[in-house]
Amino acid sequence: MNPRHAALAVLTTTIWGVNFVVIKVGLHEFPPLLFSSLRFLAAAVPALWFVGRPRVPWKWVVAVALALGVAKFGLLFLGMGAGMPAGLSSLVLQSQVFFTVIFAAALLRERPRPVQLVGMAVAALGIVLIAVDYGVTSPLSALVLVILGAVAWGLSNVATRYAKPPDALSFNVWVCAFAVLPLLGLSLVFEGPSAAITSLAGISWTGLGALLFIAWVSTLFGFSVWGFLLREYDAGTVVPFALLVPVAGMFSGWLFLDEAISPLRLGAAALVIAGMAAATLHRPVRRAPEPEPASVG
Repeated sequence: MNPRHAALAVLTTTIWGVNFVVIKVGLHEFPPLLFSSLRFLAAAVPALWFVGRPRVPWKWVVAVALALGVAKFGLLFLGMGAGMPAGLSSLVLQSQVFFTVIFAAALLRERPRPVQLVGMAVAALGIVLIAVDYGVTSPLSALVLVILGAVAWGLSNVATRYAKPPDALSFNVWVCAFAVLPLLGLSLVFEGPSAAITSLAGISWTGLGALLFIAWVSTLFGFSVWGFLLREYDAGTVVPFALLVPVAGMFSGWLFLDEAISPLRLGAAALVIAGMAAATLHRPVRRAPEPEPASVG
């Protein structure tokens, strides 16, 4: 990868890492499910004017919208709203790597390589250590919600592989659009209309900025760059840059939100990143194309 494109990859993954801090800021003003719905609304409405219909069956758009947009991001926002720190969320969510391997083996008959199995075991050990450390002072339910979000992301990756969208940006814009109403409906049922009215009526410039950053910078700009890189280079060259997301997330959480990083969490983070690297960095030459990830934050 040439230096300019490598810099774009680093910029994108840094944005996705910082995005977790921005989510945390936005959750101070919006209920989690409403915030997730507004994020997709703000991302989809401007972009729908510039993209055509997705060149895949609508069932795959709906499937990915439910798994990625509604389940993954809904659970992530709920977990962070329940107290999960931004930095740890950025790390734990990347466990989608080995959930994707598990679902691909079960649904696509893709046998994981021995190094992937070892990497999954190492990353799982790191997640367990994080759960032990996090559960000492915080409710484990928030951590479980983010892990379930990673499970949903793994399912959406398998659905994306089935769909094989030729135009990833158009596909994901429509995924955003189809996620809006289910999330809004869930928000009205579980968070209540009054919470939505209150948060929208009292929105500050900080809340609006957080919403637009997540929708336009992290989602539209970030994914556009990522899709461009995946068109220019093979997935094995591009995808490992995603390992920088939890690094940027944990550092920005410490820098901007004063989130504590204990020695145990640092060690656990190293295990998770090493395990994910083992599952992604060394790929065989002959294999099916990797699904293009929709968004990391």
